[in-house]
Amino acid sequence: MDSASQQQSSIEITDATRSKAAQWLTDHGDALYRVALGRTRNPDVARDLLQETLLAGMTHWAQYSGRSSEAAWLMGILRNKVVDHFRRQAREQNFTDLEFLADERERFFDKGVTWNSELGPKPWPQPDESLETVEFWRAFDACVSKLPPKVAQVFLLRELDGMNSADICKEFGVSPNNFWVMLYRARLGLRRCLEENWFKHDKK
Repeated sequence: MDSASQQQSSIEITDATRSKAAQWLTDHGDALYRVALGRTRNPDVARDLLQETLLAGMTHWAQYSGRSSEAAWLMGILRNKVVDHFRRQAREQNFTDLEFLADERERFFDKGVTWNSELGPKPWPQPDESLETVEFWRAFDACVSKLPPKVAQVFLLRELDGMNSADICKEFGVSPNNFWVMLYRARLGLRRCLEENWFKHDKK
């Protein structure tokens, strides 16, 4: 195919998917934006990520296999965009404030290497039906917003986006010990916040 044909094909694909993208925005835009906002806590960034997601969907629409719903497919694209955003942010930030972890490293680790068996992280509970509600995720996002920003980013990338621990350490420039302390702090803080603001009220 010559360059003119390739360009024409690209234009045809763009024209054909423009209405599809508009429909995505109508059907899934609010949900995608809420997820992006919950991850980044920045309305401007969330809007940018939503736009990037829709653009990527238009660009790669021909690759959509139909094995998952369009909503799930778009959410997968958004997750990748969020991870890319955090990676860029990590490279731009100076993590000197991780010095606050020094005291906690002494507390949580035996000889600074292995977890103290009494203080090590406990398994994050598996979600039940109550965790699938909109109200829960609103409470979850509110609790995440109370975490230090970098701790929240590490937790979200590891627990919600499934990013490899070694990759997170590399992207954020932190040691494995500091990574696990940050993850522990996030889990502990979220557990306490959710127990107080969600599970306690959910049982009433």
